[in-house]
Amino acid sequence: MKLGSKLILLTILASLVGCSGNSGRYSIKQDHGPAQAVDVSNVPDAVPRAEPKSRGGNKSPYRVLGKTYYVMPSSLGYKERGTASWYGKKFHGHKTSNGEVYNMYGMSAAHKSLPLPTFVKVTNTANGRQVIVRVNDRGPFHGGRIIDLSYAAAKKLDMLGHGTANVEVEAIDPGSWNSTTVVAAGSATAPVTRSEPGGSRYLQVGAFSLQATADDAKRQLQTMFPGYPVRVAPVQRSDQVLYRVQIGPVRLDANLAELVSRVEAAGYLRPHLVD
Repeated sequence: MKLGSKLILLTILASLVGCSGNSGRYSIKQDHGPAQAVDVSNVPDAVPRAEPKSRGGNKSPYRVLGKTYYVMPSSLGYKERGTASWYGKKFHGHKTSNGEVYNMYGMSAAHKSLPLPTFVKVTNTANGRQVIVRVNDRGPFHGGRIIDLSYAAAKKLDMLGHGTANVEVEAIDPGSWNSTTVVAAGSATAPVTRSEPGGSRYLQVGAFSLQATADDAKRQLQTMFPGYPVRVAPVQRSDQVLYRVQIGPVRLDANLAELVSRVEAAGYLRPHLVD
């Protein structure tokens, strides 16, 4: 091989190695969501639990784009309002700051200074919708943004169209997390309350835009909980019909907590009681 050809080959190889580094490891230049809208109504919120700090992503201070950032020693008491953005397919399948793999269909987020991992409740202040996400990544490093949400979390908050939203972010202490407090997809937090004796109450495990999805969930729950009746209850919401999947009637006793835990373990949204 001639010297000139060798130099050309070495130049090409060097450029390929450069693209495989952090600065060029993403094959997509402009971030976006999936090619077609994905129904994330059955994606469960992150469930707060005590976890040790990740080995990766908690170095303090650290520098990005010439700026220095400091990681909080603890997330306790953290509450902040600001602008949220979201990230999707560009980063899907790549490692997050703490070494996990980013899944844009999961309930996760990136934050510049919260310890990794941290569970936070995010409220879209424009429509009241809330989600619970697990912070396992660093960012966003754009001015004026306080949190970067996964595609699924952003869709539940109804912020995909605008790209950003004004939100309130509040850290959750898993040690004092009230297991009777639930967050349904796109709804406000509501405590489980006791009804009067003789009243019929149902454990709602999800609300779906497609009846076929609700019917599949019903069949799965009937198989898992043969001692409980399961129903699909349609409800009209503005110009859309939602198909609510409910277990019951249920009794408000010690067995209810066990039922809730088993439903959550099946991968459904944190359930809540309805009349």
